[in-house]
Amino acid sequence: MIWNDEFETLPREVIESLQVKRLRQTLQRVNATVPFYREQFRKAGVTPEQIKSLDDLRRLPFTLKQDMRDNYPYGLFAVPLEQIVRIHASSGTTGKPTVVGYTRRDIDTWSELMARSFVAAGAHKGDVIHNAYGYGLFTGGLGAHYGAERLGASVIPMSGGNTKKQLMIMQDFGSTVLTCTPSYSLYLAEVAAEEGIDFKSLKLKVGIFGAEPWSEEIRNEIEAKLNIKAIDIYGLSEILGPGVAIECIEAQKGLHIWEDHFIPEIINPDTGEVLPHGERGELVITTITKEGIPMIRYRTRDITRIIPEPCICGRTHVRLERMSGRSDDMLIIRGVNVFPSQIESVLITIEGVEPHYQLIVDREENLDTLEVQVEVNEQSFSDEIKVLQGLSTRIQKEIKEMLGVTCKVRLVEPKSIARSEGKAKRVIDKRKEQ
Repeated sequence: MIWNDEFETLPREVIESLQVKRLRQTLQRVNATVPFYREQFRKAGVTPEQIKSLDDLRRLPFTLKQDMRDNYPYGLFAVPLEQIVRIHASSGTTGKPTVVGYTRRDIDTWSELMARSFVAAGAHKGDVIHNAYGYGLFTGGLGAHYGAERLGASVIPMSGGNTKKQLMIMQDFGSTVLTCTPSYSLYLAEVAAEEGIDFKSLKLKVGIFGAEPWSEEIRNEIEAKLNIKAIDIYGLSEILGPGVAIECIEAQKGLHIWEDHFIPEIINPDTGEVLPHGERGELVITTITKEGIPMIRYRTRDITRIIPEPCICGRTHVRLERMSGRSDDMLIIRGVNVFPSQIESVLITIEGVEPHYQLIVDREENLDTLEVQVEVNEQSFSDEIKVLQGLSTRIQKEIKEMLGVTCKVRLVEPKSIARSEGKAKRVIDKRKEQ
């Protein structure tokens, strides 16, 4: 089932022709209305009129998150404030948040793309969508909400928190689709087990999870514990919010990015060089229909690759491989590049531990140290000390073999690592405090 046959199945040459047309219109608009972009184009020695093909895109400068902070709050808006009907902001942990504005047409576009995303994930008009993304300045809650309404489904605006009530509502209201972060879905499973609630007794069939990187192993864990299909969705507030790209339920292999609204590129994060399809690097996105705050070659910092091969679902838009992490989340431990998702992939295969962990990075005598704190399950917690020591040694050995980095492993009690209702905090880097 496809939500918008006309645009989701466009021939490749038509998609690219449409992208060039919309790109040129966007560049002319931001050049005329956004002083920041006008100056950036001048510095790069390029004019919108010189961009005549998708290959010409690489001539344009990148936009960084810092550029948004430097122009806080409204400096990158391309329309007067009276045309902005909604304002969101990212949940930045340091400094000023990044602010985004939406015109009425932007909200309509966002709703359309989220409706497409829900249908790609297997949802339909008769579903009851339990929306546990946070409402407020974060784009997740309202983005999913408007998309569910556009689809014509029944949406429960649950937001985050109050986990026991979430489970009660799922039972009583007959929720069929769950939207939240993957880490929160595992917490729901944990609380359900404590309350004696079997997910097989619920009507849930699909979960749509995003806002943080998660591995294929975590997907398997979620699907087993919640008795659902787990679908990966991607978005970021700077580009739109959720609904930029999503897996289809038919394949669950790569996320279709809606190319009639976005142009994806993959670059080498160190050099900025554009990489060919199939090579892994940092995702860069240009918006080509946004009115409120268009983004030209925005560096997302997310690591992925473009999959150009046709998909079995019939959609013709290219796919993005599951995000393996962020270039700015990458830890460098004694010269070795480590992503939290890589350690997660090791932990999830080891019997006796739970998928709840934290990485503590520190520096001792000018040397980086990595401590992996991971919860053991109830059964392992009651084992003898020597059994736990053996488990710790095994984890340490497997991380060393897989990633080439030596770490200290600390097994901690069940449920002792803080649970998150939003994005899970996986890394504590104490080097930044020194």
